[in-house]
Parts: sequence; C-alpha cells; structure tokens
Amino acid sequence: MSELPEKSSQPKTRKPGKSASKSARSRAREFALQALYQVLVGKNEAADIDLFTRDLSGFHKADSAHYDALLYGCSEQAADLDKLILPLLDRSMAEISPIERAVMWIGVFEMKHCLDVPWRVSLNECIELAKEFGGTDGHKYVNAVLEGLAPQLRSHEVQADREAGRARA
Repeated sequence: MSELPEKSSQPKTRKPGKSASKSARSRAREFALQALYQVLVGKNEAADIDLFTRDLSGFHKADSAHYDALLYGCSEQAADLDKLILPLLDRSMAEISPIERAVMWIGVFEMKHCLDVPWRVSLNECIELAKEFGGTDGHKYVNAVLEGLAPQLRSHEVQADREAGRARA
C-alpha cells in the first residue's frame, strides 16, 4: 500500500511549525483519509490498512481513538454515508474523486456520530483535507455537500448558528 498522493507533483511548501501545530484530531483525520483512500482505490480491508497506517511516520501524534472511529465507522457505514451524500451531488458517485468521497465520508460520519465535534469544525477540517489532498476545486464541492447536509444532521446547531448570524440561510 502507498501513502495518499498529494494533489500536485510539485513539493508543497509549508509554513514553519504548521505541521507541529496540528491537533491530534486533525492528524487522525489525515491518517483516516489515507486509509479510506485505500479502501476506495485499493479495495483493501480496513483492518489490513489499519496495521499499515499505524506504522506511518507521525501516527503516534494522532488521536488513535478518533482515527479508529473514522476508519472503521466510515468503511462499515459506507453505503449509508453514500445514501446521504448522493442526493446533493450533481454527478454520479463514480465521477467523484476518491479523495473527495473519503473526505465527505469523514464529514458526514463526524456530523452523525461525533457530537463532541461542532459541525463547523468538522466542515472546516474537511475543507482543509480536500485543499491539501484533493483536486484544485475539490474543497468547494466538499464544502457544498457537507454544508448542504448539516441542517439535516445537526439541525439544532445549524439553527443556533443561523440565529446568531454565523451561518448562511
């Protein structure tokens, strides 16, 4: 298995200390994305991918419990997550890149099951994942789909944000 490719063949330039400042949960999402990519592209089993992923450099800095929840939750509930996502797509699921699909799985799973993560945090984290690993405008697509699902999955939070003037109507 190989690590998830970045979106560009040119090396990324990072600001000093940027990766050092990532939270354990952000790191967990990155590793989960790499693992879910292998589920989608390599058709590998989550348990096999898990063993490989835990050996990757930097995994010890990730929130392993959140990583486990995302990897196993998304892979086991893939069909249900796709059913929620599909009505918001303007194309077939087969036409969605595996990166954007896995990022959307992470966002939908967190909104459904990780109630300690505010919906806006999940949305922003997924946008950042799509920017870093996805296609040029993939983050815009991820944003539109997840923001479209938020009122269904986190109605009370979204309503509270709207009343506070922090969300678009």
